[in-house]
Amino acid sequence: MKVLISALCSVIALGCEHALAKPWQPTLVAPWQPSSGLTQIPIWPGVAPDAQPARGPETEGQSDNPVAGKPWTWVTDVAQPTMTIYAPEGKNTGAAVVVLPGGGFSVLAIDLEGTEICDWLTSKGITCVLLKYRVPSEPYDWRCDCHPVDDFVTSTRSLEDLQRTMGLVRLHAKEWHIDPHKIGVMGFSAGGYLAAEISTKFQHRLYAPVDDADKESARPDFAALVYPGHLATENDTLNPNVPVSSETPPTFVVQAEDADMDPVHESLVYYTALAKAGVPAEMHLYAQGGHAFGLRRTKFPVTDWPRSFETWLHTIGMISD
Repeated sequence: MKVLISALCSVIALGCEHALAKPWQPTLVAPWQPSSGLTQIPIWPGVAPDAQPARGPETEGQSDNPVAGKPWTWVTDVAQPTMTIYAPEGKNTGAAVVVLPGGGFSVLAIDLEGTEICDWLTSKGITCVLLKYRVPSEPYDWRCDCHPVDDFVTSTRSLEDLQRTMGLVRLHAKEWHIDPHKIGVMGFSAGGYLAAEISTKFQHRLYAPVDDADKESARPDFAALVYPGHLATENDTLNPNVPVSSETPPTFVVQAEDADMDPVHESLVYYTALAKAGVPAEMHLYAQGGHAFGLRRTKFPVTDWPRSFETWLHTIGMISD
């Protein structure tokens, strides 16, 4: 059990010395479920491609290290990925966002960077699609509780899940009252890297086509990367696994300069690549805020980043008054 806690500590960086001070008692329950009235939809009709031996059943637990005074919930050992559709409240803008929680490809911060994000987006008239993608996944390996290869590899299984989800959302866009030309992604930390991967690796599926969903484009119409990781080397060169081009979608980046996990140079290098490729991009840097703050309000100005994102969506024509 200590092995997994150390992984949680290293990938989420939320004061884990306190987590190790107490015996870890995960809640072994049926796979994570959304709140009442919402349903998870399996994204694969059968066994997911490139399936790997599981460490155990899907596990849900809660950290005793609060963010903005509140605990947060993590999920791991996800072998059956799902998406949950959150319908917009009030006026439907037609836009949709596929939300990608972070967790170092070891766990998913399912509320802090998942359900709470969907609650905010839907309050703005935006459909939210919460993707519970497969973890553990490359580059993390649960067998050694480490990254046995460098961080600049394709997160194959997680990216397969996201490619599949993009196709499913477009296929069902009319049914779900979504404009198929206004479907974006928003990723946090490792989820930010996944958002960069789908922004640069949408042309070809990593798996054999399954059905009509895989005939739909996997390219996001816009992308938001919130304190993203795995994007740059220590020498400030772009991770070659995210080959930014002129076809990369408009991108919004948020980062706190004092983050010790996924530091600011990751965002700077990616933004520079976007600018060189002529991709419309907007980056917001804040002096303080650290890592893994999500939407939760703190004393730091970084708390206001959602307002800037909403303004940006207007700027690029994804939503209107």
